Amino acid sequence: MKYLLVPALMFMLSISVHAQKDYSNDVKSVDAIIAALYEVISGDVGIPRDWDRFRNLFTDEARLIPTGKNAEGKTTYRAMSPEDYVTMFTTRITTGFFEWELHRVTEEYGTIVHVFSTYETKEKKDGPVTNRGINSIQLLKQHDRYAIMNIFWCPESAGFPLPEKYLK
Repeated sequence: MKYLLVPALMFMLSISVHAQKDYSNDVKSVDAIIAALYEVISGDVGIPRDWDRFRNLFTDEARLIPTGKNAEGKTTYRAMSPEDYVTMFTTRITTGFFEWELHRVTEEYGTIVHVFSTYETKEKKDGPVTNRGINSIQLLKQHDRYAIMNIFWCPESAGFPLPEKYLK
C-alpha cells in the first residue's frame, strides 16, 4: 500500500504545480509590468479578470490612489490596497472596461523607477473614449523583478485637460 501512496502523492503534487500560472514574464522589465497592468484590468463586461496576475504586480504595501473632485469642486483622493481595488472593481464596474497607454515618460535611479503613463479608457474596445488621464506609477526595481509600489492617478474628467507634451 505504501508503494502506491508515494506515486499518488507525487502525481497530485505535479498537478498542483502545473495548475499555478507563471507570471514571471510580467515583472521582468518596465515595459512588461506596465503592459501587464493595463492588460489585466481590461476586458468586456462579464469577463472575469485574472486578479492573481494583478496581485502579482504589486509589493505587499502597495497603494492605488485615484484623485478627483467632489461636489464642491475640492480635490479628493482615496488610498486603496490592491485587494481594495479588486473589491471596488468587481462590485462597481458594471460595463466593459478597457484602458491602455497613449504615452509614457520614464525616469530611473538605482532601485526606483517613476513612470508617468498617459492613458485612455473605453467601455467597449471599439467604442468611444470615456476618459483619459495620467497614471503616476512608482516601481521598485529588485534584482530579479519590478514591483509596483504606488499608482497615483488623475483623470481628465476631474477638470484637468491633458497637456500636449503628455500626448506625443
